[in-house]
Amino acid sequence: MVCIRCKMAVKSELENFGLHYSFVDFGEAEIRENISQVQREQLNIALKKSGFELMDDKKSMLIEKIKILILELVHYSDEPLKKNLSDYISEKLNYDYTYLANLFSEAQGTTIEKFFINHKIERIKELLVYDELNLKEIAFKLHYSSVAHLSSQFKKHTGLTPSHFKQLKHKKRVPLENV
Repeated sequence: MVCIRCKMAVKSELENFGLHYSFVDFGEAEIRENISQVQREQLNIALKKSGFELMDDKKSMLIEKIKILILELVHYSDEPLKKNLSDYISEKLNYDYTYLANLFSEAQGTTIEKFFINHKIERIKELLVYDELNLKEIAFKLHYSSVAHLSSQFKKHTGLTPSHFKQLKHKKRVPLENV
């Protein structure tokens, strides 16, 4: 789940099944009752129709938690990281970062850092399309050290300068679940 609408969709499916939940958050939900294997399979089918799935595998859940931490940092937090990304993720998940990095890379085919940067680039595109902030404000919002750093990273990943991207009629953004 990567957005508030996703959380609402999952809540709705749980309610359709008459299930009570303690919480539904990005990437996880806690159901109060024990459910049978049949209910679990039916719920999984219903969730898949909305683009979600149930996860039992601890490694898959850990990878999802890494993704969620990054999504929250890039899309929902205005606070700059007070430590480097590896320390932040390691502390939040209570695992050694090397283990997490290897697990993530093996499963996703990319590093945590590249995943983080890709999401920052998509967030920059989103903010450019909205046209509410200038480049300096976007750099500040996304905690770049300078506009030059943002522009350099943006061009490296998209092949375009931010100003050229902004001028395109058909702006090419990638859905978050595909980043």
